[in-house]
Parts: sequence; structure tokens; C-alpha cells
Amino acid sequence: MKFTVLTLFPELLEAYVKSSILGRALERELFQFETIQIRDFAINDYGQVDDSLYGGGIGMLMMCEPVFRAWKQARAEDSSSRTLVMQAGGRSFDQKMAEELSEEDHLILLCGHYEGIDARVLDEIGAEPVSVGDFVLTGGELPACLIIDATARLLDGVLVSEDAWRDESFSSGLLSERQYTRPELWRDRYVPSVLLSGHEARIKRHRSNDSLWQTIQMRPDLLENMELSYEQIKDLLLWLEEEKQN
Repeated sequence: MKFTVLTLFPELLEAYVKSSILGRALERELFQFETIQIRDFAINDYGQVDDSLYGGGIGMLMMCEPVFRAWKQARAEDSSSRTLVMQAGGRSFDQKMAEELSEEDHLILLCGHYEGIDARVLDEIGAEPVSVGDFVLTGGELPACLIIDATARLLDGVLVSEDAWRDESFSSGLLSERQYTRPELWRDRYVPSVLLSGHEARIKRHRSNDSLWQTIQMRPDLLENMELSYEQIKDLLLWLEEEKQN
């Protein structure tokens, strides 16, 4: 899979993607990554890529032609690539979309800046608006990093195993359970004894119930379209009683 990012600030993305887990996966050629500097396609020798808004307004808007030329270069080798633009009000990016995008061969991520991008070029290139949350950022680079990270880690070999992400928050529709490491006792707080028991079935039950309980407390909205069985609810209540006694 290949990620191509169209941006005015390539150094922001390169610093992130070339670090840690993604950086090692990139070195092993488990996916491809490139940035295209939109300013290389400026309309004049001064490097102009933006202008004031028609109809008035504060700020500057990225112009059609530099964006279009950068996009044309990105698609030169693969005309079937999918283009996303980081934009407030777009489709909400979530785990389901990350899994969907991980099936693509080539993703082009377009990062706006300033007041955004002229709407005409977005229509011309068929860019799909994507939002990472109900808030406004100074540019699309951080959302692009989020999308690359969430998508690339689903590719074969990027993580230790597929189980490493399938058991995580949102992959199952629920938040993940609380997790612990050494030491067993820290500031009068113990690791749940069941996790030290070595009893696989009990550990699985504990994690399943804790996952459900974390979701109920912090993200009950995730349960709106999920039907919990009578057995699940009964076992959760029993587990909560057991936890009080421990």
C-alpha cells in the first residue's frame, strides 16, 4: 500500500511517519510513503499558492492550480488511487474506515491550510472530505498522520500479529479492558489476581467483562447499535460483584 500526502509542510508528516513502529515498517517496505510539496507547483516565482477569498472574509485560501498539479503528479503512476481531503464536516474517520482504507492500493491525502482549499478543485479531483473530530485545526497534516497511523498498522507485518489490533479498542466495537504490567503491587494498588492466575478462561472472562464495563462508563454511545444478551448482562453484574470483593 502507498500513502501520498499533498502538503505545504512535508516535514511534519515525515517526522511522524518515519519514527517508531511506522518507521520500522517503512524500512521493511511493508508500505510506501511520500509527500508532495504543493508549493513546488506555485503559480509564480514567489511561490504563491493561496489568495484572498472572493466575497470577503478573513484569511487566505489555497488556489486550484497548485493543488491540481500536485494531485496530477501523485496520480501519474496510478489513476485508480483514492483521494481524501482533510476537512471539517467530512465523513467521520473511525476504526471501521481505517479497516476500509487498508484495503486500498494507493491513498492520496490532501492537506489544506490557512482557510482551506478552493472548492472547485476538490470537486474536480473528486476528493472525499474526511474529519477526525468536531474541532478545527490549523492544517490537515495532523489528521493525515492520524489516518496513516490507524490505517498502516492494520497492514500485514506492521504489528507483531493481527491479534495485536483485533483485540484493541473499537476493533471489537468496544473499548479495550484496563491493562497492567510489573510490578504486581504499586502504591498499594494490586494487579487483579485473575491476571496472575494463568487460567486462560478466567482471564478471558475478566477481560471481556472489563472491556464491556469500560465502554458502559466512558463510551455508552458505542452500545447503541449493539444487542447485549441476557447472559452477557448477567455475567457482567456477577463480575462487578466479584470485583468489589477483591
